[in-house]
Amino acid sequence: MNAQPHEIAAIESLLAFWRDAGVDACYGEAPVDHTHLAPPPALKAVQKATASVAAPLVGPGAVDAIAQARHLAAGAATLQDLAAAVAAFEGCPLRAMGATQSVFGRGDPNAPVLIIGEGPGAEEDRMGQPFVGKAGKLLDRMLAAAGLTGKVFITNTVFWRPPGNRTPTPQEQAVCAPFVERAFALLQPKAVLLLGAASAKSVLQTDEGIMKIRGQWREWRLNEGAVSAPVVPTLHPAFLLRQPQAKRLVWGDLLALSARLDGAG
Repeated sequence: MNAQPHEIAAIESLLAFWRDAGVDACYGEAPVDHTHLAPPPALKAVQKATASVAAPLVGPGAVDAIAQARHLAAGAATLQDLAAAVAAFEGCPLRAMGATQSVFGRGDPNAPVLIIGEGPGAEEDRMGQPFVGKAGKLLDRMLAAAGLTGKVFITNTVFWRPPGNRTPTPQEQAVCAPFVERAFALLQPKAVLLLGAASAKSVLQTDEGIMKIRGQWREWRLNEGAVSAPVVPTLHPAFLLRQPQAKRLVWGDLLALSARLDGAG
């Protein structure tokens, strides 16, 4: 029997929910009893197999691209310079996968909060700015309600639209990471908000699911220099469009972020 369009949409929404929740396997080699606190051997095997997400292996081409990205990023003295460096960078494979332009950032270049999403979508690719589609409009409304309008600078882990709006791969994120780190170093924010699982895994170098770590404050410290800031992961606005009941979780994270800024001030 052929599935109807509304049935396909429901299945896609459910799969997206589990993806954003951090589920990375549909079944294991043996039944898993999740009522026990200690993970059984089968679950440990899955965790070991997926641990590479936190430390992606890159080939020689990617290593050269990362070195080029670091060189370009280091030469940027302002966020405007950094945007130009990103536009000139040719080492990210996403450039040749249908993206029409680079999408670097928007917001106050002196903002106390740096927001990092996953990657541009179709609307962002068209306009050249991150978070300007439906998810971006929802994010702006929530930021306004939390008193954070005008206090943020927004970017992504990658700067070209992945084909089909898929999640960027760890290698694609690794190639773009020097620019993200340079944005962090230039802005020196008082706090960082990570939107979605891919952003949290890339910045925090973890394989933990977003549902486990959202709302937990951690520290992001660059290997070079003395730049560090408290970081909190939360759910991606695109996820909230599919699962609006989860808005209360993000709302709590935004209020905690706003209170932290007040305390820092």
